[in-house]
Amino acid sequence: MYKYDEVDHRLVRERVEQFRDQTRRYLAGELSEDEFRPLRLMNGLYVQRHAPMLRVAIPYGHLSSTQLRKLSHIARTYDRGYGHLTTRQNIQFNWPALERVPDILAELAEVEMHAIQTSGNCVRNTTTDAFAGVAADEYLDGRAYCEIIRQWSTLHPEFAYLPRKFKIAVSGSADDRAATQVHDIGLHVVKNDAGEVGFKVIVGGGLGRTPLVGKTIREFLPTRHLLTYLDAVLRVYNRFGRRDNKYKARIKILVQAMTPEAFAAKVEDEWAHLKDGPATLRDEDVAHYASFFTDPAYEQLAANPEAFTVPLVSDAAFAKWVARNTRSHKQTGYRSVVLSLKKTGVPPGDITAEQMDAAADWADRFGFGELRVAHEQNLILPDVKESDLYEVWQLARQHGFATPNVGLLTDIICCPGGDFCSLANARSIPVAEAIQLKFDNLDYLFDLGDIDCNFSGCMNACGHHHIGNIGILGVDKNGEEWYQITLGGSQGNHTAIGKVIGPSFAQADVPLAFEKIMNLYVEQRLAGERFIETVRRIGLEPFKERVYAKSH
Repeated sequence: MYKYDEVDHRLVRERVEQFRDQTRRYLAGELSEDEFRPLRLMNGLYVQRHAPMLRVAIPYGHLSSTQLRKLSHIARTYDRGYGHLTTRQNIQFNWPALERVPDILAELAEVEMHAIQTSGNCVRNTTTDAFAGVAADEYLDGRAYCEIIRQWSTLHPEFAYLPRKFKIAVSGSADDRAATQVHDIGLHVVKNDAGEVGFKVIVGGGLGRTPLVGKTIREFLPTRHLLTYLDAVLRVYNRFGRRDNKYKARIKILVQAMTPEAFAAKVEDEWAHLKDGPATLRDEDVAHYASFFTDPAYEQLAANPEAFTVPLVSDAAFAKWVARNTRSHKQTGYRSVVLSLKKTGVPPGDITAEQMDAAADWADRFGFGELRVAHEQNLILPDVKESDLYEVWQLARQHGFATPNVGLLTDIICCPGGDFCSLANARSIPVAEAIQLKFDNLDYLFDLGDIDCNFSGCMNACGHHHIGNIGILGVDKNGEEWYQITLGGSQGNHTAIGKVIGPSFAQADVPLAFEKIMNLYVEQRLAGERFIETVRRIGLEPFKERVYAKSH
């Protein structure tokens, strides 16, 4: 992973001391709330319903065991013993005392972490495939390019005050596992007719109040032109994006207003002044950043050793976990393990300090000291020998990490909702738990198969409800919490925005609505047909009739 040089260390240390002084002046009454707000937001500090919330950047979801132990220490020392993994592959602490936040930032700096640009109208944490570098179907390891984008965008003077926040995602595989089509800029690796690898550039995607799937404005961008082209896109957005209305300020609104073709033409005009300029990536530049992401010292192993295959046959629970919570690896004899943070009764994405310590220990003992945070809010051990999987599973069970539900209905992607967030219209955590309890039968859950369920407490869509096969949105009706259900959303290569099926539900009725939807799916599905495929084939009307019918 990327290692700070002396300039990086000095920059982050100085930033911490600046914020320490700003916080002191605010607490002493020398800065007003209005004066302090932009300063705290530039350091990832929000004011939430009950306490400040600190959002810490985990660049492209890449963590060392040392960094995870530091996050555990922070959770235990400065918070209430846990953190919350987000859909931008960051971690949030919901209960820090304001006066101690500078101390937290100083502790983070010790392990090359910070909270810069996790808030505000700037380029946020670039996200990528959580299996980058180990996926068997990868064209290109996107992490080096994510790091290049991070270096380019951090404290970029021209793009520090954009019309609105700006999110970039990179996918290095044929299958898009980074949701590139719902980002301000999505970079999806493709090969051209000559077999060269480059990026398809997708612009203007996003969720929130106006959910839109992005439009491709360049089918193939050679990798050396990455930064000059990003400069061109951001310049066009910075110049023409609206600043008079924050609800109309995202780049997706600009692309829609201009039309994708006109926006692309503006970008090409701007790029003509930048192409082949000083920001063009040289081979040695890319090689420098790629050198931080070289393969670890994998052993030459045979696939399917007895230590793996024997318990796979004799222990059905282990076999279920392997089927749902492990992924194929480019290196024979290894697999990636997804540690599920979706145990019933636990807020989705929450991880305790004890779990962080345990996962860090396993990363050292069974891997190469590395972990990943997935945008689905789970934690990943990227490199585990197949011969170690049975022991890892047993340890994961002891620590509440082994629920075999990855990709199933109860693997709910969920924002903190009204229990914490001051923007939320409704609570998400108790409703998510009620759904998990309703579908707690693993045999039935496995029979239902792959289903993406996403839950947002408000229109800001931090839980990405628009692209859930089933989405839930918390809404406010005369001061009461209600829940709107959407069907048909999806991410990946076939990204689609889900559609609302009808009037919203009271909290107690949401699990029953889910049950009716699942019952109809089981009745209507064809052999081998996934839930989203059935929804696409038969449409929403049968689901509406079933959910709202009095007799069912």
